[in-house]
Amino acid sequence: MNVFILQTARQLARCGVEVEIFTRATKSSRDPIEEEEPGVRVRHVLAGPFGGLTKYDLPQELCSFAHGVMQVEARHEPGYFDLIHSHYWLSGQVGLLAAPRWRVPLVHTFHTVAAVKNATLAAGDTPEPQERLEAEARIAQEATRLTANTPAEKQELVKLLHTESQKIDVIPPGADLSLFTPGGPGATEEARRKLGLRVDDQIVAFVGRIQPLKAPDVLVAAAGELFRRRPGRNLTIVIVGGPSGSGMDRPTRLEEQVRDLGIASHVKFFRPMPPHDLVEVFRAADVVAVPSHNESFGLVALEAQACGTAVVAANVGGLSLAVDDGVSGLLVDGHDPQRWADVLEKVLDDDALRIGLAISAPGHASNFSWVHTARGLIKSYQRAREQYYS
Repeated sequence: MNVFILQTARQLARCGVEVEIFTRATKSSRDPIEEEEPGVRVRHVLAGPFGGLTKYDLPQELCSFAHGVMQVEARHEPGYFDLIHSHYWLSGQVGLLAAPRWRVPLVHTFHTVAAVKNATLAAGDTPEPQERLEAEARIAQEATRLTANTPAEKQELVKLLHTESQKIDVIPPGADLSLFTPGGPGATEEARRKLGLRVDDQIVAFVGRIQPLKAPDVLVAAAGELFRRRPGRNLTIVIVGGPSGSGMDRPTRLEEQVRDLGIASHVKFFRPMPPHDLVEVFRAADVVAVPSHNESFGLVALEAQACGTAVVAANVGGLSLAVDDGVSGLLVDGHDPQRWADVLEKVLDDDALRIGLAISAPGHASNFSWVHTARGLIKSYQRAREQYYS
């Protein structure tokens, strides 16, 4: 979501739309107002302590955050803002408060929906609270327009939140195609050396939050099965990310699973990385695995393909659009580690298949860019204004 907001803001500004981003201040050292680039201003609003808050604590700070947002607008002449675009259910509630007071339309993007997450919950994961379910239903009804990442997500909004289909615009996210590229000859070997990985190993990478929803445990279990089938396999599993959300309940669970399977020497953990470092991870990998239980789109899958890497992803949510099954990657039905081991084994051991997928991957990724996303948003904003003022 952070990537989506920042990348689309930059592209909107380049199209002549000035953007102000309101976000909760998390560091005392940051200036209250930062100019990200010409036309993009980021406002860090004081709302609660700077650090130490989990996603379960954030609803308590909504009143403070809304107060800070309203104060900013009050310093300007009426009509300073033309439209509000809120992201996620928390900011959506602030949008519902501000829009009628500022007399502007509200466009909302959910990114994830509680009803969908609860319907696809991983075993032992914590369901989203009733408070969120109720808030999202209200946002869906009262926002001027909604955006969805995929046609499938649009249907989920219609079915689960009882939203009118005609008020939803489908606008797929994109990738930074100037950053995420395959690189030149020798890029794979160079990336592996930078990361301290064995150049001759097969490498499967996972990039994402360490939490049940993202299902890194499925990849680890599948890796354990691959080593059981062939103990001498030269395979390294690279996991990039940190505990988040319900994953904070037991932050060392994945490391414990790796130890219990006896594959610790074949798994390398990395802390979360900025995008320019993730490029090296994607280039280093033979396969990027995205085993999530649900994804509204799946930016990791798209960025990996843009780097010329085959993707094996769960056939859920927006991943069926982000990955061209059989062309740029393979989709896996379900989360059975045996099934995942079968598919990973097939891709790793069939050079022609893996190389073919990798060659086709950047072409598929090129269909999605932040420029296309921003243009879609501008059309949605125009519809929202016409609808609001008609």
